[in-house]
Amino acid sequence: MSFEDNYTIDRSEVPLTKEDFVSDQMVKWCPGCGAHAILNSIEKVFPAIGYKKENFCIVSGIGCSSRFPYYVNTFGFHGIHGRANVIATGVKIANPHLSVWIATGDGDSMAIGGNHFIHIIRRNLDVNIMLFNNQIYGLTKGQYSPTSPMGAKTKTSPQGTIEQPINPGELVMGAQGTFFARTIDTNPKHMTEVMFEAARHDGTSLVEIMQNCIIFNDDAHKMITSRELKDDHQLMLEHGKPMIFGKNNDKGIVLGRMGLEVVSLGKNGITEKDILVHDMHQKDPGIHLMLAKLKPPVYPIALGVIRAASFPTYDDLVVEQIEYAKENSNIKCVDDILNSGDTWEF
Repeated sequence: MSFEDNYTIDRSEVPLTKEDFVSDQMVKWCPGCGAHAILNSIEKVFPAIGYKKENFCIVSGIGCSSRFPYYVNTFGFHGIHGRANVIATGVKIANPHLSVWIATGDGDSMAIGGNHFIHIIRRNLDVNIMLFNNQIYGLTKGQYSPTSPMGAKTKTSPQGTIEQPINPGELVMGAQGTFFARTIDTNPKHMTEVMFEAARHDGTSLVEIMQNCIIFNDDAHKMITSRELKDDHQLMLEHGKPMIFGKNNDKGIVLGRMGLEVVSLGKNGITEKDILVHDMHQKDPGIHLMLAKLKPPVYPIALGVIRAASFPTYDDLVVEQIEYAKENSNIKCVDDILNSGDTWEF
């Protein structure tokens, strides 16, 4: 259930503000790092959700992104490389009355943590994942990551990478994910709106933040963030609205015979009625997958909530099984087991 309908998590009796979630720790990200914008967004979203501070928990792995739990005044757990999703699964199952958030990077989640990433997505556990995608290993000083584009020159690929990058959106769709959104660190208002929608979702939400690493991968996302290009390279999705973009709002997305196509409004008889209307709640992920794969310069990148489909959550089903076992088992406590004879039957 969305947080508006979730009465299993205790709500704050007094209105909370951003200042309530600011920790006393010095923020040690580089000046200009996109992570500052992500932190600022979460400090706005958490009080708006309305839960008590002690009912939030942030889990992280290893990397620049994984300093996040120190910088928010909530419960937190700084895990080991690639294992944040595993720890968060245990936290949520052990205490379903927590709002659990995961801070991870493209290296932490897509490389050593790739297997855990797939399984938390397919299980549809009710947690929220913030994926800081700067297409580089920043903490270890500039090695290429699983999302680095083909040909990227880094300290570990001086002649350019020769690997195809992972698209997190494609991975989410392939793992039967129920929520995928994408935003950029240069648009804090949009980021906050997307994070709020992730919090609303009942199930695993994945928000990919296209983040800049000013030291080791500056301008990694300039094709979608530069002032000259962003209008023609950003498709801002809104549920129920046509997919129109461009500096003059004169371009749109249609579904052609071979997939999604870019068309110009007013040319060849194309009108707004021909433009594809976004349905983020559609159960079938086909269109959502196509949207997640769009990238410049041929297509705009899709930003906003791409997919938000409703399916049963892992944690709810676990609770149902536990309650069923309690009601139907003759064994109610450890003493019942020990005194039940030589053979224990449940």
